Amino acid sequence: MTAPVAPPPVPGLAEASAGIAAGTLSPIALCEQALARIAALDPALDVFITLTAERARAAAATAEAEIKAGRRRGPLHGIPYALKDIYDVAGLPTTAHSRVLIGRNAPVEDSDAAARLEAAGMVLLGKLATHEFARGGVRDEDLPFPRAKNPWNPAHFAGGSSSGSGAGVSAGMMALAMGSDTGGSIRLPAAFSGCVGLKPTYGRLSRRGVVPLSFGMDHTGPLTRSVEDCALAMGVLAGHDPADPGSADVPVDDYLGHLRDGVRGLRLGYARAYGIEGGIDAGMQAATDAAVEVLRGLGAEVVEVTLPPIRRFEAAAWTIIHAESFAIHQQDLRTRPEAYGRTTRERIMLGAFVTGPHYVQAQRLRHALTREVDALFGEVDAILSAPAHGAAPLAAESDDGPWRRAQPITAAFNVTGHPALCLPAGFAANGLPLSLQITGRAFAEAEVLRIGHAFEQATEWHMRRPPEAYA
Repeated sequence: MTAPVAPPPVPGLAEASAGIAAGTLSPIALCEQALARIAALDPALDVFITLTAERARAAAATAEAEIKAGRRRGPLHGIPYALKDIYDVAGLPTTAHSRVLIGRNAPVEDSDAAARLEAAGMVLLGKLATHEFARGGVRDEDLPFPRAKNPWNPAHFAGGSSSGSGAGVSAGMMALAMGSDTGGSIRLPAAFSGCVGLKPTYGRLSRRGVVPLSFGMDHTGPLTRSVEDCALAMGVLAGHDPADPGSADVPVDDYLGHLRDGVRGLRLGYARAYGIEGGIDAGMQAATDAAVEVLRGLGAEVVEVTLPPIRRFEAAAWTIIHAESFAIHQQDLRTRPEAYGRTTRERIMLGAFVTGPHYVQAQRLRHALTREVDALFGEVDAILSAPAHGAAPLAAESDDGPWRRAQPITAAFNVTGHPALCLPAGFAANGLPLSLQITGRAFAEAEVLRIGHAFEQATEWHMRRPPEAYA
């Protein structure tokens, strides 16, 4: 039986919004396009855990009627989106890709992100694959759902842990997917799948109603097709939530207002030595160097900056993540360890060996590292760096051990909490995407997006689409 023919990729948020505003694009037709593309491609990519097709059709019909009646709620009204399956939606199961949560009562309230997107009139397509509890590995075979595949080559890693979110956006199934990022889990799927991912400042977006991994390191954020799409999403998602203890009561920026201001007059720091210390390969080094030269050519002043040693970031990050993830999961691990996949179980159980003094010293180190990075932002407006060691590795060769031989180099900015954006910046020799990371001052997402948009508009990397030979 042949797979259905895939319709074209759904348009990005900005393009869809303009079409709906002009009356040339119907929310109902857009929803059907997304569902048809999912039907054609998802059997090969395994992006979805729960597909809410009838709910989506009903929401699209409601949105179309409201818009025709002159009651358009905003720029995202009538556009489909999807959620990593750690976000609660009232009445839908939240599985976190784990047997541990299967069979538990569905949540009765929306997560803050889902509530904001629903209030904006968006159309939920469903819940997406993740690494188990945002912590497991790629090669676990004892999980209730298959892993999401990389749309550029399904044999390769899609990035984790927001794997379904990055793969779904890159494959053109939806224009917006929500992810979470504790050590790089928004930015790595964006980098490996060739789309845009933003880890906002710690506290900028609420985590209420999102299954936690590490209270002090978890961030939520969007994955989109373009930087402008990311800015549109942030305009809806950002805001203080008193029900999230980590939420910051900080005014929300106008993320679109200065998006097109360019980079002339900005001073950008290039953390080149940090990538070399982290072990990036020659292809990633060349792509990052070339991206820096693009921004220099656009009028930015670029200087090299030195981040603190990578091992100090790793010591702080993984001590805190191990301790806090074990605190969250200890009851289930002690009473039903067999319900977890092997990789998740082994990685989280490492936290049982973190002592109180270890944890306290890691927090002290975290504050010292944050002060050091803050001091760099007294000299530069943003920091440019490589987000990964190279292009996506083969899934079969991914490290699924309890302690990975090579930790994500993205985790530095989970430690400090600064906003960090990843966007397409080239391709490796094997045809897989490469990415640039742009990090800004705390709560300066608007400036980070401005720099990213300038780079994006000066290049064509974001315009390339994955092949569909696997369909």
